[in-house]
Amino acid sequence: MKKIEAIVRASRFDDVVEALAEKEIYFFTFYEVKGYGHQKGEQRSYRGAVYDVGYIARIKIEILVSENFVEAATSAIKEAAHTGEKGDGLIYVSNLENTLNIRTGKTDSAAINS
Repeated sequence: MKKIEAIVRASRFDDVVEALAEKEIYFFTFYEVKGYGHQKGEQRSYRGAVYDVGYIARIKIEILVSENFVEAATSAIKEAAHTGEKGDGLIYVSNLENTLNIRTGKTDSAAINS
């Protein structure tokens, strides 16, 4: 089992969802996140103090998949989220030691497919 985490531009999120659906990956979790990397945020000065106001809105997607779907999911995200500019995002893939479906009690791959 693998966990894929992807941070993508909010403007590209719908494209990523469609690309994942084409690969028959429909179950994932997402939430809005803010941060900045190489492109930095915008700073404003107010009464002599400098404030970071340029945190950039992003969407973080978390997907749990079996080994068979890792390549399909990562390539779908990469192609759909790519603009060629700084800030396109990142994809992380990590191993899952154990997965348990609370309702059915099934574990690992069966937990996701129930």
